[in-house]
Amino acid sequence: MAINPLDVKKLRDKTGAGFGDCKDALEKAGGDFAAAEKVLKEKGLAAVAKRAGRSATEGRVFAAVMGTHAAVLEISCETDFVARNSEFVTTGQAILDALVKTGASAPDAAAQAKLSELAVKTKENLGLKTFRALTTGAGEAVVQYIHGEGRIGVLVKVKAADASKASDPKLLQFGFDLALHVAAFNPSYLDRTKVDAAWLKEQEEIIRVRDAEQLAGKPENVVTGIMKGKVDKFLKQISFVDQPFVKDDKVTVSQAAERLGKELGTKVEIVDFVYVQVGLEA
Repeated sequence: MAINPLDVKKLRDKTGAGFGDCKDALEKAGGDFAAAEKVLKEKGLAAVAKRAGRSATEGRVFAAVMGTHAAVLEISCETDFVARNSEFVTTGQAILDALVKTGASAPDAAAQAKLSELAVKTKENLGLKTFRALTTGAGEAVVQYIHGEGRIGVLVKVKAADASKASDPKLLQFGFDLALHVAAFNPSYLDRTKVDAAWLKEQEEIIRVRDAEQLAGKPENVVTGIMKGKVDKFLKQISFVDQPFVKDDKVTVSQAAERLGKELGTKVEIVDFVYVQVGLEA
């Protein structure tokens, strides 16, 4: 039967499939639009399955904060061309917004279904690669930051002891500045108390071997003192609150929080943070 070109265009606009694929689907479906759409979906999802093994090292990070819930989501793809595609950006944000709205702790079946539909249109292997969520309680606020066209996504949770200050513009601006700091320096830990003891012990041994020549011949008490100083310096480098603040490197992040607390008349605390970068292993 003859296929109306307008129907082909309509089907193409709705599904994102190629002109030839849409024409073939309509022919197979005897001109039935709904049936042709089903044919394309079945064909497209089969193609998605075939692409599942292909490398997807590009992608984009999305962020959302709604009420007491916040999250960042990395969606992986094969090319930066797709990562910049407007439909990829819009759909990715919609997937995350739906998850945050329901307070989900992980991507659900609905999120995967939306991604599969997008994969049909982009013809690339897409994945819900990294998902990190935070929730807020009394006096807490989460601030988001997306850097470099979605290459890096950051959440920072701050807290004011006086809960009425949680929405103070100065506190929220401080949270945003902290998010900029995290994006720039990617600290490994919030503070030194969060550092795994076994891992730290391993780092101490690495430092001791690395600086063996400097330590050689010195009394053990001197070596102990030197090692304590080196480990302390190392902890300051990897601990968020001990790093020089990105907005004023004359003070540490924790000192900047103390300074703001005095200004607001309440204790300000940095509670948690999330850092997600495209292509970085979780």
